[in-house]
Formats: sequence, structure tokens, C-alpha cells
Amino acid sequence: MIKMNFRKKLPSFELEGNFTLQNRILALVGPSGAGKTTLLQCIAGLQSPSFGEINMNGEMLFSSEKRINVPTRQRRIGYVFQDYALFPHMTVEKNILYGKKKREKETERGIVLNEVLETFKIEHLRNRYPSEISGGEKQRVALARALMTEPELLLLDEPLSALDQDTRGELQQELLKVQKRWKIPFIMVTHDLKEAELLGDEIVKIDKGRQAALKGVS
Repeated sequence: MIKMNFRKKLPSFELEGNFTLQNRILALVGPSGAGKTTLLQCIAGLQSPSFGEINMNGEMLFSSEKRINVPTRQRRIGYVFQDYALFPHMTVEKNILYGKKKREKETERGIVLNEVLETFKIEHLRNRYPSEISGGEKQRVALARALMTEPELLLLDEPLSALDQDTRGELQQELLKVQKRWKIPFIMVTHDLKEAELLGDEIVKIDKGRQAALKGVS
């Protein structure tokens, strides 16, 4: 479960992040410049809120009062960017394995490579490089890489916006299956209200930093 109540002062307005999420998909919608990506970056630790708290599964990630600000690398949060952010010099397999937690015993239970490759239907791409695969395939690799870090929360910043309609529809269904299978809470930014309605158990509209619940949020 992630619980947050923070504010971030921006040049034109103050962004509020105030919600609780547990094993569901929260879709954030709103116009460009509304603060959606900044909210994700505050959760991930890429930016710091001005004041408030962020708590995930009982661990305080940020508290202005207690002067806590856990570094990004120590937050068990996966982040999928719109532009994929794959390493061009690494194969698909090495990209996916990048950042995977090293275990003392190989027999310890964890999310395994073959399982993720099968889930996103990219087994046949494991030895190719990013320049050799399509946009939809790159996004599958980016999603697989984020999942391999075994996150407690997955942040998705408009991950499907650059894809054609058919590929986008396929990945929407795959995201639903992944969330249901691994029961990881997702927070997803999208401009597309229809996509938000399809994927989001909860929908929050953000406009100039202000939140308004559209679905499933009390």
C-alpha cells in the first residue's frame, strides 16, 4: 500500500499528491503541464516535495517533518518512461536484467527472466539490440525491465502514447494481465480518458496541480 499527502511548489501553481493505493491501477489524467509527471517523479524520488509525507508498505520514503528522503535507488519502485530509456549497447536480455536484485541463493523465489519474456511475448528478441526492434517491442522490453526489479510499485509515464492503435490495444491487455498476476499497484499517467477508463480501477484528474476523483476514489 502506498499512502501520500504532500505538496510540491511549482512556478505557476502548487501540486498536491493526496491518495492511498493498494494492489490496484490508478490512472492520472489531465492536460499537459498539469503536474502529472512531476507527481510520479516525487513518488520515485527524482524530485522532492516541498512538504508532506510519502509512505509505502509501512516505510517512510519522504517526510519533511522527520527530514526523511530515501534515495531513488533504495525505493522499490519501477519507472517506465514514454521514451523507453533502453541502453542501445545492450541486448534485450541484458536490458531486462539491468538492475535486477542480486540474490545470495539462485533458488530464492523471485521474478525470473523466462517468465517475464513469456508474459510480454518477447522470447525471440532476447539477443537483439534496441535498434533492431519496433516501438511496441521496445516498450515491452521497458516494462519487462521494470518488472524484473521486483518493485512494490510501478510508475508508468504515458507508456503507450507513441504506439499505433493495434499495438496499444495489445499492450493495454498485457498490462492488465501483469497487474492481476503480480498484484503490484500501478500509477499510470495518460492523456487518453478512454485508456484511463479501460485500465484504471481508480481515476484522478489533475489540472494545475489540483486533484479531482473521477472513478473509484473516495
